[in-house]
Amino acid sequence: MTESIWPRPFTAEELQERFGGTLAGHLDIRITEVGPDYLKATMPATEKVFQPMGLVHGGANVALAETVGSVAANMLVDREKYACVGQEINANHVRGVRQGTVTAIAKPAYVGRTSQVWDIRLYDDNNKLTCISRLTMAVIKVQQQ
Repeated sequence: MTESIWPRPFTAEELQERFGGTLAGHLDIRITEVGPDYLKATMPATEKVFQPMGLVHGGANVALAETVGSVAANMLVDREKYACVGQEINANHVRGVRQGTVTAIAKPAYVGRTSQVWDIRLYDDNNKLTCISRLTMAVIKVQQQ
């Protein structure tokens, strides 16, 4: 069994509470699983996230990837002292999705003191790869008030 990378236990429900009123909430993105070395989230493939050809919009894929990667990155830092913010993201859209659910799985590729790089893979309901994304997060000090 893989040892957990998370400094403390997290539940999907606890992480989901942060989405109220955010883009992730508007896109119905849900954190569904906290694994020992990954975080999983889903997004329904509905008209809300389609482009004119009836496929999930590439920007919606990127929003899902950045959401799950960002949440995962922030799980690894002391949130009273640090925050992880997106610095760069790329995505290769390899298969269109017309219906069902898009599932994203984020795994760390690199975790350093001032940056993190996350590998995020998106899949359709048939477990076919639909998008490969890489997210770089900057680790910044939180301003003390």
